[in-house]
Amino acid sequence: MRSGVIAQKVGMTRVYNDAGEHIPVTVLRLENCQVVAQRTEDKNGYTAVQLGAGSSKVKNTSKAMRGNFAAASVEPKAKLAEFRVSADNLIEVGSEIVASHFVAGQLVDVTGTTQGKGFAGAIKRHNFGGLRATHGVSVSHRSHGSTGNNQDPGKVWKGKRMAGHMGQTRVTTQNLEVVSTDETRGLILVKGAVPGSKGAWILVRDAVKSGAPDNAPRPAGVRAAEAK
Repeated sequence: MRSGVIAQKVGMTRVYNDAGEHIPVTVLRLENCQVVAQRTEDKNGYTAVQLGAGSSKVKNTSKAMRGNFAAASVEPKAKLAEFRVSADNLIEVGSEIVASHFVAGQLVDVTGTTQGKGFAGAIKRHNFGGLRATHGVSVSHRSHGSTGNNQDPGKVWKGKRMAGHMGQTRVTTQNLEVVSTDETRGLILVKGAVPGSKGAWILVRDAVKSGAPDNAPRPAGVRAAEAK
């Protein structure tokens, strides 16, 4: 099991394949995605790597986190995340993961926070049909209708689909295809939509249902810290 990466969502565009068909893609950018720490079975009880991406001002970084970044000899990061890995896929602290970590054609799972829509009604939030346009219905055409029963059970069941806060939830979309990568510019083009707004941090990892392809670099596609 390989590590994933922390990428930033740039936006959507389209590319053309050899048959001239256009493919909608989401552009993800890797920005200084480096290994900040390791988690080992002996010391922590599990095996993982902690990655950091982006950059943060020193004055906006807590003193404790400054010490962690200094121990790893990396600049303060804007986003941190851990990825579980197998023992043979641990990556050295300070190494930078590049876009060639993924290969064209492989499937990935992406995790992000969806765009917040604020308070939304039942029609927008749950795709309800609404009430009738006539026959006694007035004013409340877009209401969700009855929410409960009579005296028994005399309450509204938990989880009832009603109006409420829509969006701004953590979502994982599985089995998206990597169309292409650009190591020089640090770009990963993923087919389809990715949850999150422009500029949001996205976690990208090998698809759990299919795993990494045989030609994917192991333990990761990295650029050693000394080579910078």
